[in-house]
Amino acid sequence: MIDFKSTLIMAIRSLKINKMRSILTSLGIIIGVSAVIIMLAVGTGASKKIAKDMESMGSNLLMIRSASATSGGVRMGFGTKPSLTLKDAEAIEKTARGVLAVAPYSSGTAQLTYGNQNWSTTIGGTTASYLFIRNYEILSGRNFIPEDIKNNTKVAIIGNTVANELFGDVDPINKTMRVGNVPFKIIALLKTKGQSGMGMDQDDLVFIPITTAQKKVFGTDFPGSIKMINVKAQNDEVLNSTQEDIDEILMKRHNLGKNQEKDFEIRNLAEMQETIKSSAQTMSILLGAIASVSLIVGGIGIMNIMLVSVTERTKEIGIRMAIGAKASDIRIQFLIESFLLSVIGGIIGVILGVVGAKAIQIFSEMSISISGFSIALSLGFSGAIGVLFGYYPAYKASLLNPIDALRYE
Repeated sequence: MIDFKSTLIMAIRSLKINKMRSILTSLGIIIGVSAVIIMLAVGTGASKKIAKDMESMGSNLLMIRSASATSGGVRMGFGTKPSLTLKDAEAIEKTARGVLAVAPYSSGTAQLTYGNQNWSTTIGGTTASYLFIRNYEILSGRNFIPEDIKNNTKVAIIGNTVANELFGDVDPINKTMRVGNVPFKIIALLKTKGQSGMGMDQDDLVFIPITTAQKKVFGTDFPGSIKMINVKAQNDEVLNSTQEDIDEILMKRHNLGKNQEKDFEIRNLAEMQETIKSSAQTMSILLGAIASVSLIVGGIGIMNIMLVSVTERTKEIGIRMAIGAKASDIRIQFLIESFLLSVIGGIIGVILGVVGAKAIQIFSEMSISISGFSIALSLGFSGAIGVLFGYYPAYKASLLNPIDALRYE
């Protein structure tokens, strides 16, 4: 029966005798584990940041944009031709299956003024449903009410950036600011959302009633026209059927035949979000796989050093066998040495990896996420590397003939 305690003590003693060699042997594992920790932390952090950005945009969304205008043969892009109307939005809300909320939307840039302060930002004309659809929450004040839309009321909901730039520490609720030359009473302040994944400040905006935007701010040659309709489906299961219904409704309302070019575009944001998430997860796995290669290299280094160690300690192995050590004792001792080198290197690598990931987060402001799973995976992999690459040297050592080993010089 193998005496594991004595074998472990001898393995530790052998590693202590050659401290510098042991440290250098573990260096490959240290670098490999720290690289895996850092790469997975960066990849996972990026995935979580993207998921958070996607969540801030809203879920189960369909975005219908108006057609592209053409001038002198140049196509200006979707949203430039007034093909969508408020009536289209109402028809979608009443007729399409699986619709939870609908919000028309038109936007433009305008100069805001309050007292001696001014600020240029995006003005979005919409309805109360838009805040729900796009996951905006009101910090103080109230949302739009039907009377605001019906009566073209000059009221506004502002984001935190606008509040800071125009009002500073003053509570903006019930204050009057000018959008261009039109006075607007501020009825609500939104909770902070921060930057989107594309770097856009989601708090630098103003919402006003869609009818007010059309008649008093933007102006239009086509009364009732809008640039976009946002639709939130009840769940992801009905999203495709909702999209089909919307397509059919708009084709019918716009008198378009099956072979005619559509004057609108429906974008399924859920599909886009899933694609982005999948890409981020794939990138995270790829980063981890690339970093794992350094662990393999570290394992090869351990095998090389252990083979050298077997050669150097041939006489010692012969003496042990001569006094009664079995081949399995020799094999276990060398496996333990290899395993300890890997695990100790893995622990040091984890510490350096965590420190390195935190340093990246501090100096680069990247989103970093260190999980217990990645740490356990790295340690487990490093231990397995030690056993896998240490087995051949251990097996070779156990096959030595005691007499030949004692004669070895």
